[in-house]
Amino acid sequence: MSKIALVGLGLVGRAWAVSFARAGHEVAIWDDRPEATDEALTFVNRVLPDLDANELLRGEPPLSVRARMRRAGSLEDALHGASYVQENTPEDLPTKRRVFAELDRLADPEAVLASSTSAILPSAFSEGLKGRGRCLVAHPINPPYLIPSVEIVPAPWTDRETVERAAALLEAAGHAPIVMAREIDGFVVNRLQGALLEEAFRLVADGYASAEDVDVAIREGLALRWSFMGPFETIDLNAPGGVRDYAERYQRIYAGIFPSMQRRVDWTGPAMDAIETERRRRLPADQLGERAAWRDRRLMALAAHKKRAAEEIGE
Repeated sequence: MSKIALVGLGLVGRAWAVSFARAGHEVAIWDDRPEATDEALTFVNRVLPDLDANELLRGEPPLSVRARMRRAGSLEDALHGASYVQENTPEDLPTKRRVFAELDRLADPEAVLASSTSAILPSAFSEGLKGRGRCLVAHPINPPYLIPSVEIVPAPWTDRETVERAAALLEAAGHAPIVMAREIDGFVVNRLQGALLEEAFRLVADGYASAEDVDVAIREGLALRWSFMGPFETIDLNAPGGVRDYAERYQRIYAGIFPSMQRRVDWTGPAMDAIETERRRRLPADQLGERAAWRDRRLMALAAHKKRAAEEIGE
């Protein structure tokens, strides 16, 4: 297995550490704030036993996975010998440009330089770099040690070999790469999520449904299929003749809905007042952290279930 360097150890960086170490890689972790490294390792020590209990460590004991993570003494130390670098610094373009200039200068010439950014196009921070052909986005759905999907987004000048190497490494680590042909604002996941959120806000703002009604529609409806099938496979199985039959039967329904969807609702306006009031009634603010931990435990249970189901029923 190869050496992976993680630069930045916030919520995303520390989650990547679990994912890559579980896959057998040596993982060098570094943050310019020493306390961030301490916090990341505390998190890792807490989460590994839960993953082990759900059989999500590939049969290894937590201590073996933890042993592959090494605190780097400097950025240069973290990058030395790494074949793949995952950057996880704040979502700020000047910061990304500064960090990637350093990565390009210090990392081994053949190393892939990947960013976890969820919104900044790779062309925005890699243009002008000598090694810009090895730069791309590898945006995880957090936390990556529980959610396999990763968006691989090339800049116009990213070498095809770089994309293929990144996809192969991530797939071998248990991820499901979304390999984009070219960059676009929002990538794939946030564009899909954004379309759903826009309609969710409209339904609440216009008084058609409560926030909980919308959550039920996803949680107890669409998400049950979406947890193991995508939208195209879903409709392919929802008409006797497959995807084309579905379109011929139902396209007119969606075409009729579409005009009423061409209007934005201000997410910080009155709709937010209603949604926040409802959410805080259901979940007080001081319980958000506890509920997030519950979410992660549920995700572990779901990942374990999907793993067993794939073995017993098939992908």
